[in-house]
Amino acid sequence: MLTPKQRKILEAKANPIDAAFQIGKGGITDNFVESLNDALRSRELVKISVLKNSQTDAKELIGGLAALTAAEAVAVRGGKIVLYKYSDKDGINHILQ
Repeated sequence: MLTPKQRKILEAKANPIDAAFQIGKGGITDNFVESLNDALRSRELVKISVLKNSQTDAKELIGGLAALTAAEAVAVRGGKIVLYKYSDKDGINHILQ
């Protein structure tokens, strides 16, 4: 569980990065979740853009995405979702350390 201070740090670090994924009218698929898990393992912090043609908005999606990936929901700003998952992979520069 992230503290409010950690959330603010992660949100600030996510601000300048581009969205790595987009969710549109196709919604969330198994392949999407698998790719998102891979990205979280390698980057720890991932930004997702929810397009206007999506059937659900970012606030409705963040909890489900966090549960499907066992990640922490960091923030929702407009149509952007930020997720964080600590990776124990060697060689990663851990964001919160």
